[in-house]
Amino acid sequence: MSRAASPPRRRATADDATLRIALHRLLDAVDRELEARRVEADLEPVPAAGVDINRLSSLRRGLPGLAMLGASALRRLAAVDGGDVAGAVRGVSDLFSRQAELAERRRHGESSVDEFGFDQEWTESLLLPLSAWVYRNWWRVRAVGVENVPSSGRGLLVANHAGIVPYDGAMVRTALLLEHPQPRHARALVLNGLFSMPAASWLIRRTGNTMAHNDDARRLLERDELVLVFPEGAKGAGKPYSQRYRLRRFGRGGFVEMALRTGSPIIPISIVGSEELHPNLAEVPAVARLLGLPYAPITPTFPWLGPAGLIPLPSSWIIEFHEPVDVSNHGPDAAGDPSTVLAISDQVRDVIQAGVYANLQRRQSVFALS
Repeated sequence: MSRAASPPRRRATADDATLRIALHRLLDAVDRELEARRVEADLEPVPAAGVDINRLSSLRRGLPGLAMLGASALRRLAAVDGGDVAGAVRGVSDLFSRQAELAERRRHGESSVDEFGFDQEWTESLLLPLSAWVYRNWWRVRAVGVENVPSSGRGLLVANHAGIVPYDGAMVRTALLLEHPQPRHARALVLNGLFSMPAASWLIRRTGNTMAHNDDARRLLERDELVLVFPEGAKGAGKPYSQRYRLRRFGRGGFVEMALRTGSPIIPISIVGSEELHPNLAEVPAVARLLGLPYAPITPTFPWLGPAGLIPLPSSWIIEFHEPVDVSNHGPDAAGDPSTVLAISDQVRDVIQAGVYANLQRRQSVFALS
């Protein structure tokens, strides 16, 4: 019995190749359109967290640590002797004398304020002692990898963000002044909305920060400064507590474009501790509009405790400075290539997110003593 002859195989034709190319182009176009809509809608796929965030950042689970923290503070106060008190009094006296000296110099036109309004002497003599105390005692910050920040030259510091008040920026700057082998000031780019508040605007500029504007960032980097940015912006500052430690989108990669155009290395920074300062349980948009703030959260302590509820919780912090991402091999023209910008932005975001997960495990509880 003879086998039935199999049908002859049709040979690929030029029309088949044309169809395959057209299908590939169509799929690429669909991918690009989906990505554009994802960016426009500010959607970000949320992968499964690498750690148990709810357990490692649970306020309820951390309450025993808060009690131990309070007991430790009372023991330190009880151990204060006359020498400690005298030293503290001398420190306050020296602080006031230094401020009087600076005020006298300003009256004689000897102020050292730069074109952005930064008064380095005033910041270091008045605010640094205060931020150093908060850094060491209230939030007990541990800085990791601070040597990854260049000792000289330009650099773009990129960190995750949380909290309406930019305490995280202040603590990153304090870490560089207290922990770095060659202490340096970082110039943070602050949400433009905060400049609508007169007192806040003056303090922000006086301490070396400036508006989140490309021109200011470029000028600072070209002066070989360190510039600190928070690509999550207001979306990161106002995220609900249920989404804590999950990074939002990094916008359209504006910080990457700036790094490429100025040849600045990008230093990713992972911050753990800032999400628990004012846990955002709900929002009051009317109050936010009244105060000119992007968000007005209801927290476990505010408004229930009145003005005392505005005091940030004494969470334990870890700030990790990762190895720099060198973008100099791409050249400034790469700033106009969306695929390159997006790839570098995603790389930086992934490094920061992984660092956040690792440091949540390292910290173990919200109110760890050290």
